[in-house]
Amino acid sequence: MPVLSEADHVRVTEEVARAERASDGEIVTVVAPRSDAYHDVALHYALLAMLLVPTVAALAPQSWIDWGLTLAFGWNATLSYRMLMLVLVAKMAVVFLIVRFALAWPPLRIALTPASTRTRRVRRRAVELFRAGTEKRTQGRTGILLYLSLLERRAEIVADEAIHSQVEPDVWGEAMAVLVEQVKAGRTGEGMALAVEKIGEVLARCLPPTLDNPNELPDRLIEL
Repeated sequence: MPVLSEADHVRVTEEVARAERASDGEIVTVVAPRSDAYHDVALHYALLAMLLVPTVAALAPQSWIDWGLTLAFGWNATLSYRMLMLVLVAKMAVVFLIVRFALAWPPLRIALTPASTRTRRVRRRAVELFRAGTEKRTQGRTGILLYLSLLERRAEIVADEAIHSQVEPDVWGEAMAVLVEQVKAGRTGEGMALAVEKIGEVLARCLPPTLDNPNELPDRLIEL
């Protein structure tokens, strides 16, 4: 994972302070190593693999089944219905455990997680953090959260009412694009700073600074 240095923290903090001086907006920046462990994804794959065992057995030719039974129990072996069911259940259990333990390795688990699932989890985590630390925390509801999840290489921007009511979601596209580009290049701190700069340009247009412009939320970059 990219590591944020002290210089990165200083750079982002300075950019947040600069952007907030040019508007009434309050920017919160958060970087997280990941948004979810995706253990449920591993469980779903293991269950699917387990259910494929009886499906394959039902669709397999009889000659294949006879051959498998011969390998396991020898020639002319006769198995009761109960024994056949026990064999089937044992195979299902073995397949389930193999897949489940294989997907305990995080890189494989993440690689097999659908992109849409990762996107939803990142968005959900961003909204949770926004509600906990940004929403309704400013007098004019002018807070905005920039959230980056490193493992998924995805980012989200969540804005409070005063900003959300004036800015269409696609306006943040430039900030998101520059952030993702820099993260992929291994320059996470620079990406956050450039994204804050782009956000600040939007805020300066929709929420120009007033005489009463207190600093209501922390400017520092938050690492979870």
